[in-house]
Amino acid sequence: MTANPISETVASLMPRAKAELAELVAFESVADPAVAPKSECEAAANWVADALRSEGFQDVALLGTPDGSQSVYGFLPGPEGAPTVLLYAHYDVQPKLDESAWVSPPFELTERDGRWFGRGAADCKGGFIMHLLALRALEANGGVPVSVKVIVEGSEEQGTGGLERYAEAHPELLAADAIVIGDAGNFRVGLPTVTATLRGMTMVRVTIDTLEGNLHSGQFGGAAPDALAALIRVLDSLRAEDGATVIEGLEADAAWEGLQYPEADFRKDARVLDGVDLIGRGTVADRIWARPAVTVIGIDCSPVAGAAPSVPASARAQISLRVPPGQDAAEATKLLCAHIEKHTPWNARVSVEQVGQGQPFLADAGSPAYTAMADAMRIAYPGREMQTAGMGGSIPLCNTLSELYPSAEILLIGLSEPDARIHAVNESVSPEELERLSVAEAHFLVNYARSRRA
Repeated sequence: MTANPISETVASLMPRAKAELAELVAFESVADPAVAPKSECEAAANWVADALRSEGFQDVALLGTPDGSQSVYGFLPGPEGAPTVLLYAHYDVQPKLDESAWVSPPFELTERDGRWFGRGAADCKGGFIMHLLALRALEANGGVPVSVKVIVEGSEEQGTGGLERYAEAHPELLAADAIVIGDAGNFRVGLPTVTATLRGMTMVRVTIDTLEGNLHSGQFGGAAPDALAALIRVLDSLRAEDGATVIEGLEADAAWEGLQYPEADFRKDARVLDGVDLIGRGTVADRIWARPAVTVIGIDCSPVAGAAPSVPASARAQISLRVPPGQDAAEATKLLCAHIEKHTPWNARVSVEQVGQGQPFLADAGSPAYTAMADAMRIAYPGREMQTAGMGGSIPLCNTLSELYPSAEILLIGLSEPDARIHAVNESVSPEELERLSVAEAHFLVNYARSRRA
């Protein structure tokens, strides 16, 4: 990294950043009381609020959002007439999943192979630390040249929309000229990337009932309708033979124009087992950034352990459908529900409950803020030009912010590059990426302030 005062300051702050990230990772802040105590999220929120206060933020508040979670807000005034930039991250995390599959404890930041491992290290507690590093570097080198609002969400991973609803009810709170969402990631380590598109998401829970209760499979099997078999038929109908998503009425042939994702790289990043085919049609970029994708993320029925020889009376599944830009998530939900009902066999009773939804997002990659970020990335990543990519995941807040503040420029950066393995066991963050992106964000704020004065 080319030496300059900001990069030197960030480098000197990295030991402190590691210690702080370790404190924040230690909270099991899963925003689902069925998985982790609510007190863990409350403790994480208070930690974030204290960190903002220690940096001189004003009006620091824990906002009670309609879904029962808390988002943390703070305001740092800048020079008179300076633009306002909103910095976003979230402190809630995904569940630890199979703890035995973690090489080190999931809520204990552990250094290994040049990376820092722990749940939320990249997604997205590290994103909050990135914001702190950038602001501290600027404070040490002449001050922060913009007014800064920080919002750290408490339930992003649940998709329950608490912060979106709160922002809609208090539209003045998060108003800004530019918004940096610190919840994305470089296309790969060392390649500076902004994310210009996000797929939206709808999540539904399907329940199929066929009998008043389970029946002995020897006495009744063969004629008694099997609820799990009916559910399997429904789930199979959502995919073609090659694995492509096929929901009647839902367009699934769009093409991605821009940075491509070589299949060999994808297989490595996704850790696809040798000999196993990829699913879907078109390029990898088409499939993960430009087209809908259905995933069965959970099934409830009789467990294998202790299974009895009986015909299941009821079965339930949770289905996630990713919705690409250009399609409406609400309409996609209707099509998904209609498809499920149509393909339920044997006149079985089926109910579909929507449990989450977020619209896809498309940014204006030609805005002045993108130019300011590209210049900043050249400093943080010497010799590398900023790339623009899509992201298959969803950040519903992006659409809420773009609707509330149509003139605001929204950029997505972050620490969730492929090696981070977010949402999986052994999540980690690259400290080099944390350092470089903190430098980039600091220079972006300088560049953006300058561009607004010009």
